[in-house]
Amino acid sequence: MENTQTTDDDLSLTSEHTRKYNQAIRREKNKALLLVLPLFFFLLVFFITPIGFMLYRSFYNPTVSNLVPKTIEKLEQWKDISRLPNEETFKTLAYEIKGLQKTRKSGKFAEEVNRRLPQTGSVIKRTARKIKKVDLDKVANYQKLLTSIHKKWGSPAIWTGIRSAGDKLTINYYANALDYKLLPTGEIVKQPEEQRVYLPILKRTFYIAFIITLLTFILGYPVAYYLSLIPLKKASVLLIFVLLPFWTSLLVRTTAWIAILQSNGVINKTLLYFNFIDKPLEIIYNQFSTILAMTHILLPFMILPLYSVMKGIDPSYVRASQSLGANPFMSFIKVYFPLSLPGLSAGSLLVFIIAIGYYITPALIGGVDGQLISNLVAHHMRSTNNWELAAALGSVLLVLIMVLYWVYDRLVGASNIKL
Repeated sequence: MENTQTTDDDLSLTSEHTRKYNQAIRREKNKALLLVLPLFFFLLVFFITPIGFMLYRSFYNPTVSNLVPKTIEKLEQWKDISRLPNEETFKTLAYEIKGLQKTRKSGKFAEEVNRRLPQTGSVIKRTARKIKKVDLDKVANYQKLLTSIHKKWGSPAIWTGIRSAGDKLTINYYANALDYKLLPTGEIVKQPEEQRVYLPILKRTFYIAFIITLLTFILGYPVAYYLSLIPLKKASVLLIFVLLPFWTSLLVRTTAWIAILQSNGVINKTLLYFNFIDKPLEIIYNQFSTILAMTHILLPFMILPLYSVMKGIDPSYVRASQSLGANPFMSFIKVYFPLSLPGLSAGSLLVFIIAIGYYITPALIGGVDGQLISNLVAHHMRSTNNWELAAALGSVLLVLIMVLYWVYDRLVGASNIKL
């Protein structure tokens, strides 16, 4: 009986301890959650929301349907696109264009339709100017009125273009971003060879990013290796020179490269002084200058991850391989280099992703051949005001980076398992 009572007391104490332990764990989790909440809020507001808005703008464009809603409604009921719409549609568009002209929005309407059907913007602008002086209430034939202003109103093509531009949800911008064209009939075709712009620049962007990553590896690996071998006091001093670019403004660093590479810059003047060349070399405003300047700027992003991993590699591993008969070269290849791969993969990924999205340096010294896809995105946002196409280009780039990161993760994960 006494043993039974003791067992019950022990179970009660165990249950009480378990409850207190679970409460303590719960409190720790709540504290950790409170510490993470500011970071989560920051990412939500300044990272996730802008990306979501960008994706949203890339396929949603209600501009035309908001400018001429009644015309779009009439055109949605238009079935036989081989023939002109009815007279009521001509009348509706005439009134809405006149209304847009009064509110100074006819130019925006012309711009949006022209993106879907080139050489249409001038037709709409001319119509808006002419129709401003017309008393539409006294017009007997609106089709005759519009066709007298411009003959293209007598073609079904311009009406299919307006209807297509009035779609709120469209893949047109993604088609343009991949050098395809969405016809007003809904068919997707390739752009003519001479009009393909975005895919060549996208390929160039990945090519330049790959070259920069390779160069930073070639230059940064020996530096990180040397820093990991010398005493910490000396390594700390040398790391100051590695970090020096971080303490200098990006604009200043890029401007310095302009002074070095231009026709009367340091390099050309030196080569001319020693008669190595007869005329200045063209080493600026091209791919070469973009790769050179960006390699210099991104080199610390390769050295630091490599150094942090190499510093943790036990030198006894290499000595053990040499004691077993391996020469220094084989010890490095078989033992040291595989152990440094985590730092190399982290540095390569960091440099590659930063290089793909770089903007300032290619814009200042890249010229025509050194421009990256980010420069086109900025061009459409600042100059052409085509935010939808800029968002589509950014979305395509984001998807490609995510695919590359997935491939990288699979390859690095598989290699780590093998190691």
